[in-house]
Amino acid sequence: MTSANSSPPPHRRRGGAARGRRRSSSAPVGAPAPEIASDIPWELGDDLPPTTFKNLGLDSRLMAGCADMGYEDTRPVQTAVIPMALEGRDVVACAETGTGKTLGFVVPILQRLLTEQPPYGDAQREPYTRALILAPTRELASQIEDTIVGLTYHTPCSSVPVYGGVEMGPQERALKAGVDIVVATPGRLMDHMRHDSVDFTRVQTLVLDEADRMLDMGFWPDVQRILGALPKDRQTLLFSATMPNEIVKLAKEMQRSARYVQIGRRTGAARTITHAMEEVETRDKIDRLARFIRGEADGPVLVFVRTKIGADKVARSLQAKGVRAAALHADRTQIDRQRAVEGFRSGLHPVLVATDIAARGLDIDGIAVVVNFEVPDTKESYVHRVGRTGRAGSSGRALTLVAPDQRREWKAMETALGLELA
Repeated sequence: MTSANSSPPPHRRRGGAARGRRRSSSAPVGAPAPEIASDIPWELGDDLPPTTFKNLGLDSRLMAGCADMGYEDTRPVQTAVIPMALEGRDVVACAETGTGKTLGFVVPILQRLLTEQPPYGDAQREPYTRALILAPTRELASQIEDTIVGLTYHTPCSSVPVYGGVEMGPQERALKAGVDIVVATPGRLMDHMRHDSVDFTRVQTLVLDEADRMLDMGFWPDVQRILGALPKDRQTLLFSATMPNEIVKLAKEMQRSARYVQIGRRTGAARTITHAMEEVETRDKIDRLARFIRGEADGPVLVFVRTKIGADKVARSLQAKGVRAAALHADRTQIDRQRAVEGFRSGLHPVLVATDIAARGLDIDGIAVVVNFEVPDTKESYVHRVGRTGRAGSSGRALTLVAPDQRREWKAMETALGLELA
């Protein structure tokens, strides 16, 4: 691992005609290096070679889960973070989307549960919640829980997902029983805390996934209340694809001598993604999108829009043109949201039209193209949106449809992310 002040090594990764103007490029050429605050000791981990999970000295039951899920070699963020977390260190890890951050915190948590004394099965081992994982969306919480369930198949470890849109009763019973791991969204967890359903006084590890959003002004009040219910003597792990300096400063207030790990660029999109833009009149965007999906997309297409009403409108308009599409946003019921995601995953509908709720945690293999129906509000939103493609070293495409009155917004985005589009 090199220091942040060293020159980063070369990045290594395995993993038709259109109306209006179109510009595209692959990885940025000559883009300015992202600014790294001088007072933050970032350690660059791009040059870390992979290791096998077998070499991490994990419990045999956890290794059996890794084998079941096909995990053999670590990715750079896992190579860097897992040993630190196993040592009990606080960690801030910033890595591009699709690089395997989830295993970076789930594996150390499970290893600690399986090796602490007294062991499972001993009458002296008390049932209480030992790990709390906070995520900004139901979809991300659900996918983290899926990973935990897969890895713990051969173990006695227990976990529960806690998010809205479903009945509170089963969640409340698991919380009161002292389930080992709680994976929660802040809003629903606060509901349970108001009902005195939780006891976090002995939590050993706190994880904030997608830390930039978890710590922004919208989430921070709930996060602060939750932190107040946790012991100060705990391990804290923060993971995200973007880490603005102001968020890092907030993170420093809640951690002890943290290690700061950066994989790739701290504020940029993955280098495996080819970016493009087309200037299209607002009234023509649906027609252009339908043509693109039929004639130019070479696989599943994820379309992002700014509003919930917009998601429904675009999905209906595509359906009217014979394109199988579904909408995903916060106003849909949990069952409808799950159906939309699973239908997209299975290919029942090859197009998913979503608000930013899907940009955090939607982990579906093989998304060929991400389309921004409008210019995203922030560069962080752009990074997280396009990060749904080009995952785990595979190639992906990102297309942004820019109305004439959005030219200035797009130019600012292009400059902020260091994208040079030909």
